[in-house]
Amino acid sequence: MPTWIRTLRPFDALPVPTLIERTTDHREAERFVRLFHEEHPEAGDPAARLRDVAREIARRGSYTHTSEELEFGARVAWRNSNRCIGRLYWKSLKVRDRRRTTSAEGVALECVEHLREATNGGKIRPVITVFPPDLPARRAPRVLNDQLIRYAGYREPGGSVVGDPRHVGLTELATSLGWRGGGGRFDVLPLVIQPGMGEPLLCNVPGDVVLEVPIEHPEFPWFAELGLRWHAVPAISGMCLEIGGVCYPCAPFNGWYMGAEIGARNLADADRYDQLPVVAARLGLDVSSERSLWRDHALVELNVAVLHSFEKAGVTMTDHHTESRRFLTHLAREEKAGRVCPADWSWIVPPISGGVTPVFHRYYDNPLLSPNFAARH
Repeated sequence: MPTWIRTLRPFDALPVPTLIERTTDHREAERFVRLFHEEHPEAGDPAARLRDVAREIARRGSYTHTSEELEFGARVAWRNSNRCIGRLYWKSLKVRDRRRTTSAEGVALECVEHLREATNGGKIRPVITVFPPDLPARRAPRVLNDQLIRYAGYREPGGSVVGDPRHVGLTELATSLGWRGGGGRFDVLPLVIQPGMGEPLLCNVPGDVVLEVPIEHPEFPWFAELGLRWHAVPAISGMCLEIGGVCYPCAPFNGWYMGAEIGARNLADADRYDQLPVVAARLGLDVSSERSLWRDHALVELNVAVLHSFEKAGVTMTDHHTESRRFLTHLAREEKAGRVCPADWSWIVPPISGGVTPVFHRYYDNPLLSPNFAARH
């Protein structure tokens, strides 16, 4: 076993694994099979497949997707993700079928390999790794981190936090399980993996699979002195991939970052790294009145720095203006194909300069479609 993986004793703070009692809804399974055959006419008439699925659900409470169905389902889940602006390339998603990997150690190894493949030397690839589904008699493994790469947040006496305040809870859980954090602002948290049954696993993410970009500004040399950086791959690991009524609770997936996700949220939000006052002070802005628009000025320069830094490092990233136009291209393609393209306006409109992006000036249908990514239970 690699040195960055260590098995832990059970701990009260971890959720107690329970068996999944709900059987798969055959109506959801039927809708998915019909959708698959509709978009894959070469697969022929779905009648035989529907009979096989119905028999399997009746016998064991669920059914098994073929490799082709899994690949299609994962890609369509991205296509249906109403909060994601970057869906234009949904067909390019690489699907890693790891449904036979059931041990916590195996999940840890495959998550690390996922990061390696997705990072691709900075040329980020959209990748999803699908582990076993929950079944009526078997609970599948889970990664308790909401993303494979997250920065620690250390609570200080007096209530302040060093690092990312959003992940104080996960940091405290990891330290209670034996992790020794460095106390820095950008310490990568270990993965906490809960198998279907048995002891949890703590997995330190090897440094060679965590590509990070130091943040600097093309005009202000002092920006590098702020010591900011961010990781290259946003690999979401805390959601259920739902395909035809089957939940895959461990299915980490990633695209690439839009600059505003880092520059206008992660580094800017008051409950995250809260860097706008710091940047404003270094710029010499008047922060005594909101009418000076100091926040807006600082926000733009912070986003300029993020985009510049990723481009300089050769790491894939898009800006919110380009991604807005791409989304409307995706929307037009979906409408031409006769499909509804669900979109949550509050998520599709970027968190910076929304009014000057084309996605701002219209409304969207927002039905909940399947397959999709959903909250995990």
